Amino acid sequence: MFDVAVVRWPTGQPDRERLAKEGRPRLLLVEAGAEPPAVSDPLEDWIRVPAAEPDVEARRSTLMARAHSVASSPPSLDTDGVLRQGEAWVSLPPVEARLTHALLQRFGAVVPREVLATAGWPLGAPGRNALDVHVLRLRRRLAPVGLVIRTVRSRGYLLERGREVAAASSG
Repeated sequence: MFDVAVVRWPTGQPDRERLAKEGRPRLLLVEAGAEPPAVSDPLEDWIRVPAAEPDVEARRSTLMARAHSVASSPPSLDTDGVLRQGEAWVSLPPVEARLTHALLQRFGAVVPREVLATAGWPLGAPGRNALDVHVLRLRRRLAPVGLVIRTVRSRGYLLERGREVAAASSG
């Protein structure tokens, strides 16, 4: 289940920025006389206080639904090697982008090592160790966007959401 953070505006600006970086939904309570902020993030909304409790609860429910929608949408990789997961993104070098593309085609399922080697090096893999090194680098790059690569012994690799992201999207 998603927790919607309630932040006073404008005094809570540092909290707003921190929560946005964490990808947490936030409801801003705009103080009387304060100018409301421009909102472009689907995980953010505002209401002027004092506000009736049913109005605040309606905004919180909407933010929770949006957060669930963002978390449940599959990651995407564009032609420039930019991987997006919800609001987070990471730029990938060419070999890692090709490996990620193969993993995304079977998101949540095992991809055999041979398939990944062919995807990463279409003209022939430089060796077993090269795949292991690139998967290690890719794991590090994907962690900040909430994705993990799991090793399935003697079979291959599996790309999925990290446990806390997956738990939140199923709640």
